[in-house]
Amino acid sequence: MRVKNKIEKPFGPTGTSTGVVMFIIGIIYIYFSLIGIILVFIGAFIGFTSVNTFLDIEKRKIKFSNSIFGIIPTGKWIDITNDMKIGLENKHRGYRTYSRGMRTLDLHIKDIRIVLYGPDNKKIGPINKFKSLESAKKNVEELRELLGLEIHKL
Repeated sequence: MRVKNKIEKPFGPTGTSTGVVMFIIGIIYIYFSLIGIILVFIGAFIGFTSVNTFLDIEKRKIKFSNSIFGIIPTGKWIDITNDMKIGLENKHRGYRTYSRGMRTLDLHIKDIRIVLYGPDNKKIGPINKFKSLESAKKNVEELRELLGLEIHKL
């Protein structure tokens, strides 16, 4: 069974919305000029690129991937060994955007991520993200049972 978990957008929420607007304007602009193709290409890249994690439970493999344009996955598969661990991590990301009138828009995104740790207790990458601690604890326990891994303690 393969599971795909969407982790985040690399350009943040304002970059993503700007990319989608550029994509739509580019599609409309193609009618008037072929320069619109450039807007479509750049807008699709910025607006639809995302960071994903693919987890293959039967083969015990994980793939940390950037999906270029939202459809072209990159990255390589990593074998999950018995000496790896999983744990929870609080993540806080802040984004600041300035308007033309120099007004700031600050966005703070907080979530809890299930993270895979290597045998040397170094973080390899996120597996999934959740908004609440209860759902994250429930899912980390399910993954622990499915993959046969220990829980990482800080």
